[in-house]
Amino acid sequence: MSRTKTWIDTPTAPAFVPPPGAVDAHVHVFGPEAQFPFSPKAKYHPEDATPEMLFALRDRLGFSRNVIVQASCHGTDNAATLAAIAKSGGLACGVAVVDPDIDLPELQRLHAGGIRGVRFNFLKRLVDDAPKGKFLEIARKIAPLGWHVVVYFEADLLDELVPFLEAIPTIVVVDHLGRPDIAQGRDGKDIIAFKHLLDAHPHIWTKVSGAERLSPQGPPFDDFVAVIRPLVERYPDRVLWGSDWPHPNMEHRIPDDGSLVDVIPRIAVTADLQRKLLIDNPMRLYWPEFW
Repeated sequence: MSRTKTWIDTPTAPAFVPPPGAVDAHVHVFGPEAQFPFSPKAKYHPEDATPEMLFALRDRLGFSRNVIVQASCHGTDNAATLAAIAKSGGLACGVAVVDPDIDLPELQRLHAGGIRGVRFNFLKRLVDDAPKGKFLEIARKIAPLGWHVVVYFEADLLDELVPFLEAIPTIVVVDHLGRPDIAQGRDGKDIIAFKHLLDAHPHIWTKVSGAERLSPQGPPFDDFVAVIRPLVERYPDRVLWGSDWPHPNMEHRIPDDGSLVDVIPRIAVTADLQRKLLIDNPMRLYWPEFW
């Protein structure tokens, strides 16, 4: 399998300056493969995207902290994510991918290493199996630790997943808005269905990220802004933002991270909304001891 690179080495410096303490709440690390081999089941094989590269990007973009989400290419071996957190000097937490049979001592080890949630992936192009029953077993195990669940799915699965999401006994964070069809507009069926989900379930949050994935128009992502700004204003206490660096599987449409940061003040148009999106919400979810 050939290795792919999905990021710009020196992105544009954004015009928007995040407030001090801002959190980039969705990033990944890949490898280094020589130290942390990829899973035999990996659907993609990226070039190394190391902690040092991530922290340099964090500083260039003007952020203070990162949430490192376990990449599917590493499967359930969270060693690369844990190593990156350990190198962050307390400025990163993580979201793991774990086996259903994980025991309490292993969960406690992950917690000590900075893990604060688990991710369930329903994208068929990335995972071979997504057993809802096993996922619920994991959710019940992590609830006493104060962790949350991150769920990644596409819009056409939402109706099927509602009973599963309702059964999760923790906060649920939906990655990239459940991948709605942005071309439908702000009153499209995908966004309407997603708003119904959030209206009915106060324990469900979302990441208002993924402009580079979801926008048919591309930069400067006007279509994404038109659809997502009303969500940020409607659910100000349940939204997070992440750059998604190093942009897995985006080799044919590699984004400029600076342009993604410049979307933030267009979807969160006041200083209060920006603070909730970038500081208040991620801090109370990932660093409650400092909140």
